[in-house]
Amino acid sequence: RTVGGIRDFDTRVRDEINSGKKRGPRILAGNEGISVPHGHMAGSVAIAAETIDDALLQVSKAKEQNVDLIKLMITGGVLDAKDKGVPGELKMAPEMVKAVCDKAHELGFKVAAHVESSDGVRVALENGVDSIEHGAKLDDHMIKLFKDNNAFLCTTLSPALPYALFDRSITNASEVEQFNGKVVFDGIIECAKQALENDIPIVLGNDVGCPWITQYDYWRELYYFHKYVGVSNAYAIYCATLQAARMAGIDDETGSIEVGKSADMIVTKDNPLDDLLALRHIESVIMRGHRIDHPTNKINEQVKTELDKFL
Repeated sequence: RTVGGIRDFDTRVRDEINSGKKRGPRILAGNEGISVPHGHMAGSVAIAAETIDDALLQVSKAKEQNVDLIKLMITGGVLDAKDKGVPGELKMAPEMVKAVCDKAHELGFKVAAHVESSDGVRVALENGVDSIEHGAKLDDHMIKLFKDNNAFLCTTLSPALPYALFDRSITNASEVEQFNGKVVFDGIIECAKQALENDIPIVLGNDVGCPWITQYDYWRELYYFHKYVGVSNAYAIYCATLQAARMAGIDDETGSIEVGKSADMIVTKDNPLDDLLALRHIESVIMRGHRIDHPTNKINEQVKTELDKFL
């Protein structure tokens, strides 16, 4: 699931894979997200909408590109914040959030939202967002909104962990960025724990594209979820597979190994139910029935060395 990209690149790659021109994973593409001037990722993987009409125009453009979902950047992030304690300042007006959600739902799209503050969670859920990406501490009102809206939480510990826990000599982060990274990291953990306590469905994302995050290390997010939120290995795997497929609306096709579903699975040497580290050693990948034995990829050794310190 791509939630922010360069122009229509993600839908084009998705279509090439689906047509058999390229071999690759199943992709649900959002293409460019919708942000605001000086908002999160504006000008890179999101367009800056100055007005509600601008935002709705982007929704129409996304429909023409045949996207699978719409992405909003409702709050700022760690790298946007200029002061300590404000990494998730509300950037997008509630009226814009509502207008986009109403239009997206009318067109049949779900809306995912980048949110890294409690205020942002509230605004997102009050105005129709279907999934909160990242999260922050919840109150009773927000918990009720999650339930009333049948919304999902996508927990993402991977991008916040380096800023929160690495020595700044490694990340080259400023003191403010490290402080705010810890605020976001702790907020995501607290949000996930509250979601578990209140039967709010959780899926896992690792926010590829952020510093220190690689495409091949998604297994780390499961491990962090187990370590810092306190879930079982089996539950972490469930949130990353069948629960994620349910959120995406494709659980009738994939997400579990069942008769009648697509043959999508990985084969590991050891049992991840005993130790999630088994997921880093993949023997085979089977995607839509096509089998690739002993897949290899280029490893960034510095990333591996530094992240392995927190396993």
